[in-house]
Amino acid sequence: MTAARRRYEIREKNRHGNYIWYFRRPGQIRTRLPGDYNSREYIKAYNDAFAGTFVVQAVGRPAAHSLAWLINQYRQSAHYKGLRPTTRRARESIFARLVEKSGTQPFRAIKRHHLQSAMDAKADTPFAANNGLKAIRKLFEWAVSAGHIDHNPCDGVKPIKAKTDGFHSWTVDEVEQFRKHHDVGTRARLALDIMLFCGLRRGDLVRVGPQHVRDGVITLRTSKTGTTVYLTIWPELQRSIDSTKTGDLAFVVTSYGKPFGSAESFGTWFAKRCDDAGLPKVCRAHGLRKAGATIAADNGATAHELCAMYGWSKLATAEIYTKEADRKRLSKAAGERIANASVIMGSVAAAYPLQA
Repeated sequence: MTAARRRYEIREKNRHGNYIWYFRRPGQIRTRLPGDYNSREYIKAYNDAFAGTFVVQAVGRPAAHSLAWLINQYRQSAHYKGLRPTTRRARESIFARLVEKSGTQPFRAIKRHHLQSAMDAKADTPFAANNGLKAIRKLFEWAVSAGHIDHNPCDGVKPIKAKTDGFHSWTVDEVEQFRKHHDVGTRARLALDIMLFCGLRRGDLVRVGPQHVRDGVITLRTSKTGTTVYLTIWPELQRSIDSTKTGDLAFVVTSYGKPFGSAESFGTWFAKRCDDAGLPKVCRAHGLRKAGATIAADNGATAHELCAMYGWSKLATAEIYTKEADRKRLSKAAGERIANASVIMGSVAAAYPLQA
C-alpha cells in the first residue's frame, strides 16, 4: 500500500470488509479497477482509465447480440478508438448507464419509437438526453457499417429543442470585479487573463505553457477541434505571466506547482475563485471565452478573425458574435439618423414658423 494515492483513485469497503478500488473524475461515473492493488493488472487499468481508454468489463460475458455485447464490439472498433479521450470518457458514462438499464436486451429489438419514448421521458433534462441520443446514434451508425443491423433506429428521432443562451457571458463589470479581488501575481488572475486575452478552452488552458511560446506568440493545437491557433501575448498578459509563479510546462498550476489534471478539476478550482470574488454563480470559466469573443466583435473583429483566434472551424459559430455586434452598430446608426433628422426638422421649423 502506498502512502499517497494517485489522482482520482478512491477506495470503498464492501460488506465483506474488503477494500474495492475505483477510478473517478469529479462529475463522472466511477470505474472499478481490477486486480490486487498495485498489481500489474491494476496499474495498467488505472493508466488506461486516466487516458480515457479503459474498457469497462461487464460482469461475466454479455449474451451474444445483446445491447451490452454490441457496445463491447463497438469499443474495439477503429471509430471508437479514434475518438478524443474526453469524448470516450463521456460516451463511457452513457454506455455504463445503458448497460445497467438495458444491457441484456437484444439490440435488434430496439426501434425508433423506443428511442423517441426515452427522449420524451427526459424532456426535463434536454442536454443530457441529446448527448445520450448522439452517443447511441454513433453506436448504431457503426453497427450498420459493420453489418450487424440494416438500418439505424435513431433515424427520425429528433433531439429536444432547449431554449437557452448557453453559458453566461461575463459583463465588463463582472470581469473588473474579479480583477479587483484577484491582483496581478495571483494564479486566479493569470487564469482569467489567459482565458480573456487568448480565448482558450479549459482543456487547453491547463496545458498551455512556456514551451508553446516563441517570439511573443503562443502556437497551440487545440484539443477539441485540432485547429492550430496563433495567439499574441499582449503586454498586459505578459505582465501577468511574469508576476505569477508558473510551472515548467504550464502557466496555470495548482497550489503544489503541478499542472491541473483535467479541465474539470481546473473548472472546479476556478469556480471557487469566482465565488471568492463575490460573483454570481453563473460566472464560470467558459463564460470568459464568450465574453472575449463578444468584446472582440463589438470592436470590429470579423468572423474570420474570430475563427482564427478561437479555433472555430465553422464561420457560423463566429457569426453569432459578429451579427450581434452588427445589429448593435446598425441600431446605433439608425438612432443617430433619427436624431439628426429631428435636429434638421427643428431647425426648419424655427426658420419657417407657421403663420397664425
